[in-house]
Amino acid sequence: MSKHFAPSELIINEDGSIFHLHLKPEQLADKVILVGDPGRVDMVASFFDEGSIECRIESREFRTVTGMYKGKRISCISTGIGTDNIDIVVNELDALANIDFSTRTEKAEHRTLELVRIGTCGGMQADIPLGSFLVSEKSIGFDGLLAFYAGRDEVSELGFEEALKKHLNWNPKAASPYVVSANNELVDRIARDDMYRGCTISANGFYGPQGRVLRCDIHNPEINDLIESFRYEGQRITNYEMEGSAIAGLALLMGHKAMTVCCVIAQRRIEAANTDYKPFVKKLVETVLDRI
Repeated sequence: MSKHFAPSELIINEDGSIFHLHLKPEQLADKVILVGDPGRVDMVASFFDEGSIECRIESREFRTVTGMYKGKRISCISTGIGTDNIDIVVNELDALANIDFSTRTEKAEHRTLELVRIGTCGGMQADIPLGSFLVSEKSIGFDGLLAFYAGRDEVSELGFEEALKKHLNWNPKAASPYVVSANNELVDRIARDDMYRGCTISANGFYGPQGRVLRCDIHNPEINDLIESFRYEGQRITNYEMEGSAIAGLALLMGHKAMTVCCVIAQRRIEAANTDYKPFVKKLVETVLDRI
């Protein structure tokens, strides 16, 4: 018997749209670009084919534009900052794709979405220069989100996690890190041979959780030195951002393809930053649109 989703669990607005995103199932494309900044949605949509935009929807920090790019139907959605927002976005996208809103039951045939996050990040290895495009082959969640879902261990790389916790002298009072892989086919299609690839930390904050010190000291002042020196089976940690782990983890649990690609706008190990990064991000957007 198909599972029934109660109104308290799946909240559908009076107009038939899902609660937070305010999207209706027919407004969602199979190819989805996720951006953090709501203002970046219009920049992505500026590349869409002339006259092809089907909808523009805004609700809180969530903005959506669906249209065509060189014959490909694409939705661009802003998530805001943080994996808590990603929990909302990915769950609601999956519901739009795989739950029949009229019966509140799961559809018989699974619809697979392609989710590509385009963001910015801080580099953790000195040999990856500012302005680089960096694909997260693996995402390391410092946020703890995936532990709330059944199947967390089945989609995570437990050996990597244990080695990382040992190397970082992990605080047992903090959420245990989880490590999940992006979809290999999607990574190869987007990254090709002209983007860096690496392992990315998704931090649950911008300051202390990424080793930044302002007026509050942090628990482990050496954490970024330890992150830079960590190695596991030939892999190293390349960058920090704040959303990719939840995208990768939830997508794996739900049967979707997902990956994150970021433009490096800060180089944490040489204490450099590029505030004039918008031309680089625009080029990254166009590249992803061509390859998605």
